Amino acid sequence: MNHFPDEVLEHVFDFITSHKDRNSVSLVCKSCPERLIARFPGLKSLTLKGLPYDRGGFVYPWIKALAESGIGLEELRLKRMVVSDESLVLLSKSFVNFKSLVFVSCEGFSADGVAAIAANCRFLRELDVEENDVDLTGHWLSCFPESCTSLVSLKLACSDLDVNPGDLERLVSRSPNLKSLRLNRSIPLDIIPKLLMRAPQLVDLGIGSYFRVPSPEAYNKLKHSIQSCKSIKSLLGCWWRVVPQGMSAIYPVCGNLTTLNLRYAPGLYRNDLMKLIQHCRKLQRLLILDRIGDKGLGVVASTCRELQELRVFPSAAFWPGNDVVTEEGLVLVSAGCPKLNSLFYFCQQMTNAALITVAKNCPNLIRFKLWFLDPVKPDPVTNQPLDGGFRAIVQSCKQLKRLSLSGLLTDQVFLYIGMYAEQLEMLSVAFATNSDKGMLYMLNGCKKLRKLEIRNCPFGNTALLEDVGKYETMRSLWISSCKVTLGGCKTVAKKMPSLNVVIIKKRNQMEFNLDDGQKVDMYLYPTLVGRGKDAPEYVWIL
Repeated sequence: MNHFPDEVLEHVFDFITSHKDRNSVSLVCKSCPERLIARFPGLKSLTLKGLPYDRGGFVYPWIKALAESGIGLEELRLKRMVVSDESLVLLSKSFVNFKSLVFVSCEGFSADGVAAIAANCRFLRELDVEENDVDLTGHWLSCFPESCTSLVSLKLACSDLDVNPGDLERLVSRSPNLKSLRLNRSIPLDIIPKLLMRAPQLVDLGIGSYFRVPSPEAYNKLKHSIQSCKSIKSLLGCWWRVVPQGMSAIYPVCGNLTTLNLRYAPGLYRNDLMKLIQHCRKLQRLLILDRIGDKGLGVVASTCRELQELRVFPSAAFWPGNDVVTEEGLVLVSAGCPKLNSLFYFCQQMTNAALITVAKNCPNLIRFKLWFLDPVKPDPVTNQPLDGGFRAIVQSCKQLKRLSLSGLLTDQVFLYIGMYAEQLEMLSVAFATNSDKGMLYMLNGCKKLRKLEIRNCPFGNTALLEDVGKYETMRSLWISSCKVTLGGCKTVAKKMPSLNVVIIKKRNQMEFNLDDGQKVDMYLYPTLVGRGKDAPEYVWIL
């Protein structure tokens, strides 16, 4: 596209309204900071993702280039990036109108870096430090100036930090536009009523305290403060210990909830969980641990008729040995929630009959991810592969865009995927198939496939090299613990100079002294600017 004048591209861009198509156009320059700046000198909002895990993704070169360009950046969202305190200090001092900073699964920074953001970004509206591998212990909340009244969203839940309650209370009290407040477990329960009374306008609330109410007086204060927040639509609970009578304090807001996230609430027992859900008749999105059991999912099915998204996560990391959900719970939900379009289901077992029923009950599924405790488990009733069940899913759910497979599967299921999954854009496969044919079926049949992740499958060089031109139309291909060799990857790199082919070294490998026949983990993606410059030592770009 370099031979087109900018005026022509900008005119064409005006007629592109689809977010997906706009993203495709922007790919001409997202490969490195310089291309991005040249293409979008008026850039205000930027999202950077490091893929896959342990790939590197250092954010400092981006912030440095953006700062030197004079771009007026206002929003930055980072996912799986390495973020230094130095980069956050530079960010805080370079963009006078900076308003939003979101971290997702990032590492490398500390309370000092976040303190710089708090102190220097005078118009900050959003700060999200949830779910990051960092220690933010310190008094950085006190670094927000007294003049800061712009905060709309402050998310601290599930993060490893000790927050000073007094600093938090003062910040909340002078933030009249605060809509989202998510707290971690360091906030004492007796502080929560004080915060809620100062922010009755909240729409999104996260509570992370040990949920036990020491006295009737404390219970009444908590219940009264929660009742005062009449606009709450979303609730996140990060509870390790819960006393049943304490849970009833939040019942008053449950009737208006559209989102309930209990993924990080292992302390909530099944009976209490079912009682809570029975008060949530307007739920559209539910994230839950598998300890809810099939009986609990039956309560979801009978209560949450408006449910559109269900995610069931494993609880083994919290409480090993607990009962988990099976195909029975999934069938109940599919029958009771006719608007369901997104499913993530981690379970003990699944049958072909259940998948066929789900396909019949939920033809509007857009996303379906199924994972087992045993990734190669067959149908427990027939002892057959789950090919037939997944055939029903891809055949009935004609708008399916994202699919993750688990269980005993043969090449046949990938033939079905290639035949019927016409809208599929993302596919994740693990421990599946018995030859190269499965990958060939997928690549030949799924014309809209953009992202493919393959782990622990028998795919080798034959499948990898069959149609290397296909990879130019994809966003990424990730192959791990398969039969692809270094020689095969070198062939792809030689044939397709428009691709970055990355070899990811195993943690126990100190040097790249592999021969061409050595099996390797690889990651490839299209590029217009050649080899990346931010690769860590365990990454080799061919």
